[in-house]
Amino acid sequence: MDVRALETLRTVRSQGGVAAAAAVLHLTPSAVSQQLASLSREAGVALTERVGRGLRLTAAGDALADAAVDVAVAVERARAACSVFLDRPEGTVRVSAFQSGARLLLPPLLTRVATLGGITVECSDEDVALDDFPALTDRVDVVVAHRPDGAQWPASGLRVVLLLREPLDVAVPRDHPLAGRDRISAGDLDDEDWIAVREGFPVATVLGAVAAASGTAPRIVHRINDFSIAEALVAAGHGVSLLPRFTGGGHPGVRLVPLAGVRAGRTVDALMRPDTAERLVVRRVLDALVAVAAEASNAER
Repeated sequence: MDVRALETLRTVRSQGGVAAAAAVLHLTPSAVSQQLASLSREAGVALTERVGRGLRLTAAGDALADAAVDVAVAVERARAACSVFLDRPEGTVRVSAFQSGARLLLPPLLTRVATLGGITVECSDEDVALDDFPALTDRVDVVVAHRPDGAQWPASGLRVVLLLREPLDVAVPRDHPLAGRDRISAGDLDDEDWIAVREGFPVATVLGAVAAASGTAPRIVHRINDFSIAEALVAAGHGVSLLPRFTGGGHPGVRLVPLAGVRAGRTVDALMRPDTAERLVVRRVLDALVAVAAEASNAER
């Protein structure tokens, strides 16, 4: 079977359709459909089926897509077996991160990788809803993603490497009555206006836990995903917010106060496709990223 066609089948599944897969693979939808048809003829069984205007994999298609992962991993392991004999493995590694994670991790990552020589890191900032992070691995080698405490990634088959856990604190204006506290309980926040992220994003889940602990729905007046903007609004007295401890609290008009009685935090992971994770240059960048994350976490203790 054609390795490229197997890759196309995997991508159609992970992206949820032909058009999205074509965009990731830099192919036309027609070319994707032709590869799927050819693969189906070779397999001797239907691999896809129509659902409304879309397309989904059949049980046979899912089974072949699972097997295609093993094929891709084997190919990358074979390449890596040769790469270890190079004096200095070279290549380009694409890394994405959500905005606050990018600010924390990407500058020191680039500095560290520069000392290795031969590896080019291309960075992008990608902050998406929790369920959408896994699909980014089809076009990005290492995806730095965040999830609420206790949550798991919705897609199986990913290589997940824990980078750090970052507590989420309540951001209040410096002149707020709660600013002098060492800790704030969920009940202390019942009458506050909230600046929250959009639904579906990790921090929104944590705010839900705060609401459950207090028994009162938060009064959300603004939805802002950029923490620097949220922090500026807090400083100006337009509400309180949940902000990450390592990357928030930089505004002089804001104080971060830990929550009591609620496990408020987010876990930051590196997500990769299993075949991508076998590439030697990707492993080198991942090692550097893990070291950078450990330094960032230890600096805040």
